[in-house]
Amino acid sequence: MMSALPKTAIVTGASSGIGRAAAIALASQGWRIIGTGRDPGRIADAQRKLRAVSDGRAPIDIVRADLSILSEAAALAETIRGMTPGIDILLNNAGGMTESLKLTAEGLEEGFAANHLGPFLLTQRLLPLLQAAARKAEKGSVRIIFTSSGASESAPPVNFDDIQNLTGFSPGKTYCSVKLANVLVMRELAQRAESWGIVVHAAAPGPVASRFFEYAPQETRDHVSDLPMMTEAEGADTIVWLATDPEAGRSTGGYWQGRKQRRPHPQANEPDVLARFWAESESLITRITSDIR
Repeated sequence: MMSALPKTAIVTGASSGIGRAAAIALASQGWRIIGTGRDPGRIADAQRKLRAVSDGRAPIDIVRADLSILSEAAALAETIRGMTPGIDILLNNAGGMTESLKLTAEGLEEGFAANHLGPFLLTQRLLPLLQAAARKAEKGSVRIIFTSSGASESAPPVNFDDIQNLTGFSPGKTYCSVKLANVLVMRELAQRAESWGIVVHAAAPGPVASRFFEYAPQETRDHVSDLPMMTEAEGADTIVWLATDPEAGRSTGGYWQGRKQRRPHPQANEPDVLARFWAESESLITRITSDIR
C-alpha cells in the first residue's frame, strides 16, 4: 500500500547522463524528484522527460546550480530546504573531468570542488532533512549514495600537504583523487550516520556512453575508445539499486559495482585517513563559506 506522500529523492547532475537516467528510473516508480543541473536547455529537456514518466504522480523539479561554486551549493541546500520537509534519498552524482588546471572564482581547483567539496557541503547542509525522514522511516530506507569511479582505485595516497593536487597538476591523477575523495567521505559518513538509521554507499558505474567524455582530455578519450560502453540506464542501474533495494539497506559503507561489493582503495580502510580527510575538507569549506549561512 503506497504512502499518501511520495518519497523524495535529490539527484545532482540530473539533467544528463547517468544522473538523468537514475532520476528517470526513480520518477517512473513515483518518486518526488528534486534534481540539479547547470545548462538551462538540458534542464528543461530533462524535466519534460521526467514529468512524462512520472505521469503526475509526484512533483518533478530540476534546479540550476553549479556545485563547483560552494556559495551555489549552499544556496541550493537552502532552496531544497524550502521545497521539502524531508529527504529519503540523496544521490551525489554530479561531477566530471577537467582538461586542465582551472581555479574557481572561490580559488579552488575546479574538479576537486565539483566532484568533492560541493557535494560534501551540500550533504552536510541537507543532513537535517535526511535525519527528519529517517526518524519516520523504516531503518535503512533513507540513504546517501555517492557516484565514484573505478578510477578511485588507481589514485595515489592522499597528499595532505597538497590535498587539491595543485602541484604537477594532471587531469587523470586529479580525477582518480577526487573519486577517491568520494569513497573516503562515504566511509566516514557511513560511520557517523549509522546511529541515525541512514545508509551510505558509493558506486563505481563503469564506462558509460554519455556526455562525460566530452570534457575529458584527449588522452582519456583515447584510452577508453576501444572499451565497451554501457548505456546511461545501464550505468545508473547500481546507483538506483543502492538507493531503493531492501538488500542494499541491510549494510552501510559499501563500495559497489554491478550490484556487488568491490574492494576499495586501501586508504578507505584507514580510520585516521578518513577522519583527517573529513576534517581537512571541513576546514576548506569553512574558509570559503565563513560568511555564507
